[in-house]
Amino acid sequence: MSQPKDFGFGADEQMVRDQAARFLKDNLPVDKLRTLVAGDHHAAYESPVQPVRWDAKLWADAVALGWTGLGIAEADGGVALPLVAVASVVEEAGRAALPSPLLATLCATEVLKACDGPGAAAARAAIAEGAAASLATTGEAQAWEEADADVQAKPHGAGFVLDGVAHFVQDARKAAFFVVSAHSASGPLLARVAADAPGLTVAPDRITDLTRDQASVELRGVEVAADAVLAAPGRANDAIRAALPSILTLVAADLCGAGEWQLQTTAEYARTRKQFDHPIGYFQAVKHPIVNMMIDVDRAKSLVYAAACAVDHEPAQALRLARMAKAAASDAARYLTGRSIQLHGGIGFTWECDVHLWAKRQQHGRFLF
Repeated sequence: MSQPKDFGFGADEQMVRDQAARFLKDNLPVDKLRTLVAGDHHAAYESPVQPVRWDAKLWADAVALGWTGLGIAEADGGVALPLVAVASVVEEAGRAALPSPLLATLCATEVLKACDGPGAAAARAAIAEGAAASLATTGEAQAWEEADADVQAKPHGAGFVLDGVAHFVQDARKAAFFVVSAHSASGPLLARVAADAPGLTVAPDRITDLTRDQASVELRGVEVAADAVLAAPGRANDAIRAALPSILTLVAADLCGAGEWQLQTTAEYARTRKQFDHPIGYFQAVKHPIVNMMIDVDRAKSLVYAAACAVDHEPAQALRLARMAKAAASDAARYLTGRSIQLHGGIGFTWECDVHLWAKRQQHGRFLF
């Protein structure tokens, strides 16, 4: 099987992407984003607990547009669009630095799509209806690729009792439920645990990114019914491995979208900021790095859509291309962040300059997965 023309990105996918771009342009201009997440430096970095910075109504409007159900099968209440369409929406969210649980929810969705436990279909349906979710599958050792959370599952009636801590849970304070991995005597399993379940505590981390939050999720005697098991004991790693190409691709798409904002904003600044009677973009020391920024973005975007298309049409190549896409997007994020700050001059290092919002999002995204 080979990839179709234009990565399979046709009229329907373009319509979805254009709708997302218009929605975010109309509802999340930069000044609103700044007010939402960076209105107060003390609250952002010096308060005992970082506040949750997002617009719940904006999230509800995105849900009404069907964003959470884009990649979910119609049988589970979704619209069953290919990953190239989902990646295009994530790219637009990255371009707008959207503070929301969208990326975390879509990553959880990809794992749920690979699950066949008794609770998997209901969990997918809940996301399609608008419930935010997040993966709680990572232990303190920071291993992302398999179910390695430091959580133990002991039999309890027809279900299990969970004890332990899952680390590095993305947008945990925005999630309605978690996809939790736990070790049982028969191997690792995945379970759906509501964010308000008795015995579950969310301990927020302090991170640089102002558009997202991260936390550790502690489970003490949390009971999981049999119909909340997403992947039976011994099947959790298979589900996570199957979802990994899609997860890497979506994280890379977010990085590319944010990178395009950095590129376009820096190029516009170079056209308008004048020194020595010329726009600074007139000088080679400025224009050449901007060209390199464009090359890095284009390289990473090509790999993102090649990886998404492989997930849709050429699964044997998906993991290789997804790793390439994530690596290229992470490298581009580092370079674009440095150049966007540098080429804005002295103002680029300040709280008042919008560049830092995207720089911090990029820094966080580079290390995910």
